[in-house]
Amino acid sequence: MIVQALPGNWLDTGDNAWQLTAATFVGIMSIPGLALLYGGAVKKKWAVNSAFMVFYAFSAVLIVWVLWAYNMSFGKPWFNMPGGLGPFLGHPSPTTSADFMEKEAVIPSAAAFMPALGYGMATMVYFQFVFAAITPIILLGAILGRISFKAWVIFVPLWTTFIYSVGAYSLWGGGWLSSLGVIDYSGGYVIHLASAVSGFVAAAVIGPRLPRDRESFHPNSLLITLAGAGLLWLGWSGFNGGDPFTANADAGVGVMNTHTATAAALLTWVVLDVFAYGKPSVLGAVNGMITGLVAITPAAGYVNGTGAIIIGVVAATLPWMTWNWLGQGKTALFRKVDDTLGVIHTHGVAAIVGGLGTGILADPKMVEWYGTKSDQIAVTGWWYGNFHQLICQLEGAGAIIVYNAIGTFILLKIIGLFVNLRFDDETLLIGDDAVHGEEAYAIYSDGQKIPIMGD
Repeated sequence: MIVQALPGNWLDTGDNAWQLTAATFVGIMSIPGLALLYGGAVKKKWAVNSAFMVFYAFSAVLIVWVLWAYNMSFGKPWFNMPGGLGPFLGHPSPTTSADFMEKEAVIPSAAAFMPALGYGMATMVYFQFVFAAITPIILLGAILGRISFKAWVIFVPLWTTFIYSVGAYSLWGGGWLSSLGVIDYSGGYVIHLASAVSGFVAAAVIGPRLPRDRESFHPNSLLITLAGAGLLWLGWSGFNGGDPFTANADAGVGVMNTHTATAAALLTWVVLDVFAYGKPSVLGAVNGMITGLVAITPAAGYVNGTGAIIIGVVAATLPWMTWNWLGQGKTALFRKVDDTLGVIHTHGVAAIVGGLGTGILADPKMVEWYGTKSDQIAVTGWWYGNFHQLICQLEGAGAIIVYNAIGTFILLKIIGLFVNLRFDDETLLIGDDAVHGEEAYAIYSDGQKIPIMGD
């Protein structure tokens, strides 16, 4: 039960504390979570570069976010879709004024039935920022091991401005996709499908790693990868638990469904590996974990526990099949497009499973705001009698795929006119030392005695 703020004192300290905590959990998923996961999963020569680009992206997105991108994603309408479909993008403006930071937070897409939230806009801006930041970081997983650092520096703020903000506004800011009835609880489409499609297109435009790296790209530290994966999994409590925007019962449902689906997906991937290859794989378990986390994200507050398990099992099975039967150079497309960490499988395919799964399994009894039920916020899936919701989810997936593919292609081609999109072959051979003058594991430093065999 939510304790409402007293008249004249709109700050609900409980809700405010939970939103700030949830946002910090999501931030930890990026730094250090994905920094560690990427840094451990790549070859030793790319460990520093991979982790460093995560920290850069997190910083760059924050500056862009407060200067203009938050209001492009959640502010007043700026551009409208033709044919009266609804707003396409918010008006760019800064969120740094003291007056703005003290206002009560509101969600434009929910304004018709949802009161102002019990915390200030500063909390909401921070909460939405960590979602914006992790999206290009997930995309990065597809192009590790060859993208130029200069190109990455330019790409992140531009992609956040022109690509991410459009998807966020269309689905979360009261834009045209939400007006059509498309739902995305916490970013299955806005974050995971968008980053997977954009990453796949970027991998195609930038080109593959060196042939020797594609043939042999063993992780430099599986333990570091597992540490990052663990932070990612637990941090997801903030990802899906924070999106009711209040510390209500639905937040608990979102958290519980998240971990249930993820456990089911991890176990499913491990079982499939054992049946196919005779051995359980640590990297396979991590991939299964990611597919479960991704797939439950659009559905976490809309499905019941049984639905979460179903989504988790299917979310591991289909990406496992595309990864092992189509990916890894087994088809012409994947021989040409070098998706380093298989983002199109673990995030793209899994996001579609979760988005469509929401259209099928959304239980109208699950959602509440401020401790109350409302027909205005009930979401009913096909299983409960509303086939149209599945159609909406298909339309939403198609729109995100098309916009991100075309937008990312154009953006990279423009950036490529000014800087090289990939490192030269000599730099690709050397890695971190050539790019940053640093190594991940410099065991012996200047002045230390190197032990001699037999000492």
